[in-house]
Amino acid sequence: MSSAAEAGDSLMAQLQDLWAIAIDVWNTSFLGINVGQGLFALLIVLVGIIARGMIARWLIGALKRLALRTETTFDDAVVDAVAGPMKLVPVIISLFFALNVLQIGAEGAVRGHQFVQSLVVIALFWALHNAVGPLAHALKGLRNALTPVMIDWLTKALRIVFIIVGAAAVLQVWDIPVAGIVAGLGLFGVAIGLGAQDLFKNLIAGILILTEKRFLPGDWVKVDGIVEGTVEEINFRSTVVRRFDKGPVYVPNSKLSDNAVTNFSRMTHRRTYWIIGVRYDATADQLREIRDKVLGYVQSHPEYAQAPEVSTFMRVDSFGPSSIDFMLYCFTRTTNWGEWLRLKEDLAFFIKETVENAGTEFAFPSTSVYVESGAEVFTPPGDDGAKAVLANEAGKG
Repeated sequence: MSSAAEAGDSLMAQLQDLWAIAIDVWNTSFLGINVGQGLFALLIVLVGIIARGMIARWLIGALKRLALRTETTFDDAVVDAVAGPMKLVPVIISLFFALNVLQIGAEGAVRGHQFVQSLVVIALFWALHNAVGPLAHALKGLRNALTPVMIDWLTKALRIVFIIVGAAAVLQVWDIPVAGIVAGLGLFGVAIGLGAQDLFKNLIAGILILTEKRFLPGDWVKVDGIVEGTVEEINFRSTVVRRFDKGPVYVPNSKLSDNAVTNFSRMTHRRTYWIIGVRYDATADQLREIRDKVLGYVQSHPEYAQAPEVSTFMRVDSFGPSSIDFMLYCFTRTTNWGEWLRLKEDLAFFIKETVENAGTEFAFPSTSVYVESGAEVFTPPGDDGAKAVLANEAGKG
């Protein structure tokens, strides 16, 4: 019996030692953190992550209901923009309580709170970055003064500013000296600037283009000697112009600033300028008939602009090498290319009919030879001429 009792006592002692080891591991399993505290902290974080969607959905839904009560759409756009950053709020709260539960010591607590502060800064500047879009939408009233492209540029610039300031704030939270980094970036910027003069030149040219309102996206432009097409996008360095064959051309802004640019989209009317030549044997009455009928057609047509809005001419203009030339000069009200082609075609048909009804014809380049009376005419050999020459030679023999 004594041996059995001793064995039982030994087993209990071993179990107590094992329990003590387990308690010790439970209390100091990793970096001196209690396992229970760690599991509880992990549970808090998991609850925050799980509740993230529900809380954010409830909170965003409540804000949207408040925004719907107002007449403006600005607050609705702001709520949609900050929805993403707001979903980070439950996670930040859960991390804050989890770090307090862990009790990881003074140094660890400082670093943990710095991490939470960093997340708060990120969420804040993330919200500000996203809110720039609705702000640009709210500035519609200034689009006539600033142009949509300038507002787009301001939007991009504000977003870049918020990213830079947010990054600096995060560095400041971690006690990283921002001033030294800025000074180093300044020296680096000077070195980069010396090799990036074209970049700044194009940037300034882009600002001048927007200030002068030379063109906007969607305008049909022609840059002398460079490109002709439709403006798609005006960026900081270059402007995308899509040619009529659908090929995009990336034109540096300095080219658009220094070269002459024709903006066809701002035409008030579209011009038709023709030189119409008729034969020299046309009489003065025929010329007058053609002139009056064509001029009357243009002046009575509702789709052609009239004086004093524009100048309209149909006149005998010159005596060309092979024709008497009319000059037709008129403008359509439409600036649409397809409509202008249709009107020009109708006018061409009318002029053709008018010239034919007048009893004359259109002239084309030709050469006339006149022989003076009494001049000797040379008949080249061939056929009857050649036979006469041979007969003459035979008679002489």
